[in-house]
Amino acid sequence: MSTTDAVTSASDLQMNFMTLLVTQLQNQNPLEPMDNQDMAAQLAQFSQLQQLESMNNSFSQVLTSLQQGYASSLIGKDVSFATTADDGTRQTQTGEVEEVVLDDGAIELIVGDHQVRLADVLSVRD
Repeated sequence: MSTTDAVTSASDLQMNFMTLLVTQLQNQNPLEPMDNQDMAAQLAQFSQLQQLESMNNSFSQVLTSLQQGYASSLIGKDVSFATTADDGTRQTQTGEVEEVVLDDGAIELIVGDHQVRLADVLSVRD
């Protein structure tokens, strides 16, 4: 799930704001109109929010691409990784990376009969 899926996007917020703004303008007191500077400032903030959201999505894509490249470079190398034993204790195991799998957006390494998350790799040896 991406960041934009989890929360309302900046575009949706801006559309909601515009709907509210039009409603306010239609129902405002003609003797006390809304301040144009306040409206302009709010619109500028939404524009900045959209730009930040776009940058965040771009950085997320770059990070995913870098992680995939790094994971691929581990094929044929020995890695140590953390596992949880049947009794609940944490253990460190070592094995050769045979394959890289993208599992629902998560990057996992196939090491022997283990499927290891990239984040669980503790060390790498040639």
